[in-house]
Amino acid sequence: MMRSLYSGVSGLKAHQTKMDVIGNNIANVNTVGFKSSRVTFSELFYQTTQVASGPNADTNTGGQNAKQIGLGTNMGSISVDVTTEGGTQSTGNPFDLKISGDSFFVVSSGGANYFTKAGNFTTDASGNLVTQSGGLVMGYIAETPGAMLQTDQIRPLSIYGAQYTNTPPEITTAATYSGNINSEDSNFAEGLPITTFIPVYDNLGYKYEVQVQVTKVSATEYTAEATGVYSGNQLIEDLTAEMSGTLTFDGATGLIAEGSESSFELTLSGKDSFTSPVTVDFSSLTCYGNESTIDCVRGDKNGEGAGKAVGTMISVGVQTDGKIVAAYSNGDNEVIGQIAVANFSNPAGLEKVGDNLFAATLNSGEFNGIGEDVTANGGSISSGTLEMSNVDLSTEFTDMIVTQRGFQANSRIITTSDTMIEELLSLKR
Repeated sequence: MMRSLYSGVSGLKAHQTKMDVIGNNIANVNTVGFKSSRVTFSELFYQTTQVASGPNADTNTGGQNAKQIGLGTNMGSISVDVTTEGGTQSTGNPFDLKISGDSFFVVSSGGANYFTKAGNFTTDASGNLVTQSGGLVMGYIAETPGAMLQTDQIRPLSIYGAQYTNTPPEITTAATYSGNINSEDSNFAEGLPITTFIPVYDNLGYKYEVQVQVTKVSATEYTAEATGVYSGNQLIEDLTAEMSGTLTFDGATGLIAEGSESSFELTLSGKDSFTSPVTVDFSSLTCYGNESTIDCVRGDKNGEGAGKAVGTMISVGVQTDGKIVAAYSNGDNEVIGQIAVANFSNPAGLEKVGDNLFAATLNSGEFNGIGEDVTANGGSISSGTLEMSNVDLSTEFTDMIVTQRGFQANSRIITTSDTMIEELLSLKR
């Protein structure tokens, strides 16, 4: 009877532990990236009152099974359901990230690396990508926007660091004219040129407009000459522009005459010893009878050599491969980093350490300190979404009922055994 008492006690303890786990699961039903746990029981060792014996031909007796009395139950395991993916919640926040697959985000806290499925990240005062508890999200960084990613080891990811605030300017080296010159334009009738402007950027990203005057020589010949450099409506006196040439059109087709010069070299110089040659292409101009509409854009016909101003970061996004791309005011879109992920041979062996974090253990497999691209194992990262808890309430409530009944039944074993002992003690009366 004493054995039954202790068996009942072991059952109470085991079911209480299971109820604790169920309670924790339900409490975290809305915790981002939470992975539910499951308790399994195992039987305790047995007291053998008679060992098994085999058949004996000499005595003509059969074999007998062992006689064993169990001593209750024990908690066999508390396993974490890491591989079952939680539901997806759309947030629209670019730094809310969800991993599809078995990979984990890598987070550094207190100098140690931890792992998480909770991608509700934000940025701190230094521009670093961090968890809600201040852990640094790790990955591969570029020294400057668009530079090669440093994949030799993982480093804290900076989103708004000073090194990523701007992209450098590019000097304009080509410009292209388009449109039409009407030989009977009213300006020509009054002996005036048609004034146009070539937009250019200098080596520091300042934008200027070079004034070019197109003057009629004949019905098929026109001169194009640079006459000044402007910033808005202000003439820049310490910059000079030199360009002159003659455009010759075919009177029969209205196009630039075959074999005639259609590209001229524009040279800017003067400011801080600045010199810039720009190739100006006039080959697309026509000389038809319709209205004069002359326009010039930066770059050649393929858009090369257009130049650009200094770029200022205006937005940041995360691609499906984890690369962090910054958009800049000058049209640049540059990679500034990439979120690295960790994979384990036995993810269920990871140890929960709170704050939605896991730590590597001897049974999970080691983290190599480098991580990998999320696409290496067929995974991807979704921006603007979160992985929610994978707790299944219907399962938890069912387990809670079964656990309650198990606890109740084990308590009955104790009370019944106590009654039997009481009856035994009353035999002497």
